[in-house]
Amino acid sequence: MKKSALFAAICVPAFLAAAPLAAKTLVYCSEGSPENFYPGVNTTGTSFDAAEQIYNRIVEFERGGTKVVPSLAEKWEVSADGTVYTFSLRKGVKWHSNKNFKPTRDMNADDIVFMFERQWKEENPFFKVTSPNHSYFNDMGMPKLLKSVEKVDDYTVRITLNQPEAPFLANMAMMWSSVQSKEYADAMMKAGTPEKIDQEPIGTGPFSLVQYQKDAIIRYKAFPEYWAGKAKIDDLVFSITPDASVRWAKLQKGECHVMPYPNPADLEAMKKDPNVQILEQAGLNVGYLAYQTTKKPFDDVRVRKAFNMAMNKKAIVDAVFLGSGVPAKNPIPPSMWSYNDSVKEDEYNPEAAKKLLAEAGYPNGLETDLWAMPVQRPYNPNARRIAELMQADLAKIGVKAEIKSFEWGEYRKRAQAGEHQMAQLGWTGDNGDPDNFLHTLLGCASAQSNSGSNIAKWCHKPFDDLVTKAKVTTNQAERTKLYEQAQLIFKEQAPWFTVAHAVQLKPVRKEVVDFKLSPFGRHTFYGVDINSK
Repeated sequence: MKKSALFAAICVPAFLAAAPLAAKTLVYCSEGSPENFYPGVNTTGTSFDAAEQIYNRIVEFERGGTKVVPSLAEKWEVSADGTVYTFSLRKGVKWHSNKNFKPTRDMNADDIVFMFERQWKEENPFFKVTSPNHSYFNDMGMPKLLKSVEKVDDYTVRITLNQPEAPFLANMAMMWSSVQSKEYADAMMKAGTPEKIDQEPIGTGPFSLVQYQKDAIIRYKAFPEYWAGKAKIDDLVFSITPDASVRWAKLQKGECHVMPYPNPADLEAMKKDPNVQILEQAGLNVGYLAYQTTKKPFDDVRVRKAFNMAMNKKAIVDAVFLGSGVPAKNPIPPSMWSYNDSVKEDEYNPEAAKKLLAEAGYPNGLETDLWAMPVQRPYNPNARRIAELMQADLAKIGVKAEIKSFEWGEYRKRAQAGEHQMAQLGWTGDNGDPDNFLHTLLGCASAQSNSGSNIAKWCHKPFDDLVTKAKVTTNQAERTKLYEQAQLIFKEQAPWFTVAHAVQLKPVRKEVVDFKLSPFGRHTFYGVDINSK
């Protein structure tokens, strides 16, 4: 056992034992360590979950749903042409404090402007702090969309867009727009430690950060001055436990109360445990294998189609997901509006695949790489096993695929830079809008940088024109038609081999009260309680 894992195993029960009897402590067995506590430069659920407890946004999604509701803003107004948004901010919202900083004022418009400008303005002193790679902000086209973000007065912010943007409010409710304290940022810059705002954060959220030990533990305490009322639990602990079997063992013993991403093979035992309930709903996600379309041989659509026909998708999903996933034919999940069910799936046909590969100039097959994620994800319970099954299928048409992997942070960085030929990845929706999949993952804007989410590096004008037009169209029926056409083009051009949409399964101990599944796969603990025995 690694030292850090041993530390986690010892300190969580010790923490529980040391807690006052009256205090309520909830332990979440998280799957990994956050990259940092600044959502503006992160794209993984692991990092978002760690930050979610600390921050608020101007608007947020209602708990367990996709409806946008007020948060740091009490209300908003939108101009008739859909380009000007005026937000009236909530007054009296308090900041956390820590050993580095004691706030002297409440949250105000300066903090909202700071949130935007550190991602938008390269001259902002915090633009490059932690990372200049503001993935979501850039992939959604925010730099070109925003005309101005103005402080009207201390509690009013006006955002003017260069053109209407149908999903703008939903995008604003996403984690990238988590609001940080400008006063704290300025103090840390003056002290010569600007990175502390992302490593030792303060926010306006329901929990403040107490301690973080990488690969071991995150401790939070309920913020008594939280604007929406103190949380029902007093202490929240993330016990960082990468192994799903160990997470399950801890849940059984009561050493944690909630765990993500169970092994499909453990589900039967979980269902029989009288102390555990399994929450379940269709996942707003997709797992896929991306072809690097700017590199040979995958710059040829015939090769991509041949590979799609060579791999037995149903057998892969049956073997790995064990009933906890459904084969994916489109890049958006079936539960999402505008899903085009008339799209015809590529048939599994190795002989036809061989012929198509020969037509493309590879009669004797070829060699390539096949990247497999080193971690479990909401959309993929076992990337290595899937890679092995893909490798075996491809061998039948003369393709020799070498499986490669890297540490998770390195894997994502290299994939975004396009170093692979084939790489497994996936996506869990952030806001319930098809734009969040089709434009963010497959649009030209996110293909043309070395840090975008379009790891296929696929920039296809007919597709891009449709999803870009859909962004500025406010009528949902018209947007649906555009997205349906875009899915047809996606299938014809095959930048991905779509694998599966995973069912969201969450084992939770029965003493946990009112934990709600998030359609976006987030883990939020405000509003959750524990029945004392």
